[in-house]
Amino acid sequence: MSSKPEQKETHQANGAVPVDHLTSPDRGQLVEPSALLGPDGSGVEAVVLESRANAKGVREDDALLENGSQCNENDDTSTNQSPEPASPLKETSFSIGLQVLFPFLLAGFGTVAAGMVLDIVQHWDVFKNVTNLFILVPALLGLKGNLEMTLASRLSTAANIGQMDTPKEFWKMITGNMALLLVQATVVGFLASIAAVAFGWIPDGHFSLYHAVLLCASSVATAFVASLVLGMIMIGVIIGSRKMGINPDNVATPIAASLGDLVTLALLSGISCGLYKDLESKFYVNALVCALFLALLPIWVFIARKDSATWEVLCSSWEPVVIAMAISSVGGLILDRTVSDPNFAGMAVFTPVINGVGGNLVAVQASRISTYLHMSGMPAESSKAAPWKCPSPCSTFCSSDVNSRSARVLFFLVVPGHLVFLYTISSMQGGHTTLTLIFIVFYMTAALLQVLILLYIADWMVHWMWGRDLDPDNFSIPYLTALGDLIGTGLLALSFRILWLIGDRDSDVGD
Repeated sequence: MSSKPEQKETHQANGAVPVDHLTSPDRGQLVEPSALLGPDGSGVEAVVLESRANAKGVREDDALLENGSQCNENDDTSTNQSPEPASPLKETSFSIGLQVLFPFLLAGFGTVAAGMVLDIVQHWDVFKNVTNLFILVPALLGLKGNLEMTLASRLSTAANIGQMDTPKEFWKMITGNMALLLVQATVVGFLASIAAVAFGWIPDGHFSLYHAVLLCASSVATAFVASLVLGMIMIGVIIGSRKMGINPDNVATPIAASLGDLVTLALLSGISCGLYKDLESKFYVNALVCALFLALLPIWVFIARKDSATWEVLCSSWEPVVIAMAISSVGGLILDRTVSDPNFAGMAVFTPVINGVGGNLVAVQASRISTYLHMSGMPAESSKAAPWKCPSPCSTFCSSDVNSRSARVLFFLVVPGHLVFLYTISSMQGGHTTLTLIFIVFYMTAALLQVLILLYIADWMVHWMWGRDLDPDNFSIPYLTALGDLIGTGLLALSFRILWLIGDRDSDVGD
């Protein structure tokens, strides 16, 4: 006969429960000991199959330790109790549209203002002589979208699942995420300037050290200051929306973009213009500005390292941000080649608008899907709510699912939103373009196609990343906003060229 320790190990390995386990004080007296004694007085095995009462009690304690807001998944199946969905999952199409509409319009007017600024500064000496700055425009505006919208999505999810309810959790989340944001902004801003130099040098074969240092200093300074300002605004928006009972996923990302494009473009124009004046006489100023912001990196890394969550993001989230920057830079190269042609100078004012609207809408959708998945479990868990296979267009736009409903609402906002923005641009006499019917048709076609593609990609990408054990809050939005810049700029440039080729002289394209 085996010894008692060996018996106990064998029992546990095979699911059998020894007698002393059944009569332990903390689990209660389940059976009489005498009923489990053999004829010779020795103990016999008692196999217990799915003891609901005990398993439920033990697993409830485990569930409360893991997440107090989650219901016990081992409750009696006859009652079919499921976790009560949070308020974002109960939203109607009207409530989604109502909450998204005002931030969407606010963000749109911000992109209109950014377009007007770009339409003005494209004639400045610094933009005429250092045309590579046009390559930086989509890259830095996309960087704003990548970082600030990712921050907004991450904090919105944390707020919705109760990770910012106590002051200690709140300040830990805020300081860690702000330090993370500044590290990413500085590094990616520096890489964006290198990409702008490379994209400008390869086609022309001309390289200027002065212009390279100017691009580096302007890009790093703009990325740092813009991220600092917009990150603080994001924190205030999420706190305010929670206090007002509004889903942060619906308002945080559009408001992040409402001033983002304008602030970023204004900073880039002002900083580059100021540094350009001292470029030849005080060359060291540009180098010192770049070195100063790079020297601050260890401080932000030290602060971010104190929070394990932000440190994990800092170590693992470079791939999407850097790749997104490269994608946006390709869009910037298209803008540079198009705007440099006098026939298409009017495109400058519309580029931030179409890119900003597409990026804002897809960021809202990605943030909502990510929050929905976080409420169903953890990444890579097997769940019907988190399929990772490529969805059909019908399931993305035509089903009764809450995410499909929000996709329809966001798609239907494209035409009325852009009509308002086009009218505003026309009223302010921006873009050197008269809004004829054929121009509006081509522009709307490009805008609708852009958003349609982005929403479908978001539905696939977020679920795919979730199935690959990647947090969509950190990985999906950089790719989506960068694709929005590339698709929007490409479709808009194509529309302008088609209009020019068919001879739409009434619209005065390129005047």
